[in-house]
Amino acid sequence: MLIAANWKAYVEDAAKARKLVASAKKLASGGMHQIVAAPAAPHLGLLAQGNKSKLAFASQDVSATTGGAHTGEVSAQTLHGIDVAYAIIGHSETRGRFGVAEPDFTPEILAIFGESNATVNLKTIAAIEGGLLPIVCVGETLAERKTGNTDAVVAEHVTLALKNVSAADVAAKVIFAYEPVWAIGTGEVCAADEADRVCGVVRSTVAGLYDAATAEAVRIQYGGSMKPDNAVELLSKPNIDGGLIGGASL
Repeated sequence: MLIAANWKAYVEDAAKARKLVASAKKLASGGMHQIVAAPAAPHLGLLAQGNKSKLAFASQDVSATTGGAHTGEVSAQTLHGIDVAYAIIGHSETRGRFGVAEPDFTPEILAIFGESNATVNLKTIAAIEGGLLPIVCVGETLAERKTGNTDAVVAEHVTLALKNVSAADVAAKVIFAYEPVWAIGTGEVCAADEADRVCGVVRSTVAGLYDAATAEAVRIQYGGSMKPDNAVELLSKPNIDGGLIGGASL
């Protein structure tokens, strides 16, 4: 299991971030699962560099570039250089039109970065080439679910994210996180059987693009209001290999 804690912008104080990391390191040291913490970018250098514990660190985003004249960007090479291991790519809070909410977005989860399937693909490739393991987020909005387009949207997200990515890299390095947009930060959760079914869509899409062995090897997390009272059931499902957890991870 890969259990990733996405702290988003909740933890603004470095002292609190250090306290959370100390707690997470204790969890990681005694468990069989891989625990990952994704603090805010300014805290990554403070917390990740020189890390020798079983706890791993993730960036909440990564640049599609490798450096140069790209103001505000942070490359995979830069992150790898401070011992960051993973990068979250294409989270629902970064996908969508610039500052324009979909009908079922709340102000709290307004997509502000205009992330597209194309940029997700470029960032996935950049992460792999820069030594990071990409956690690629896929999932449908409430409007897409209501119109019966969940499977098509998820399959499209997976297919376009993996353009020009080799089967070997998919099997060994790529992690998918199925996160239904309507369940992000809302308290709503996808029923465990349905979450498993859609994670199965992710796996079958990978199988169609590559082969059964690659699909079996790829890790698929569930993200979307995973909490202590539903985590056990969700993580018991055959197609769910971990969780991408937001506010509850605090």
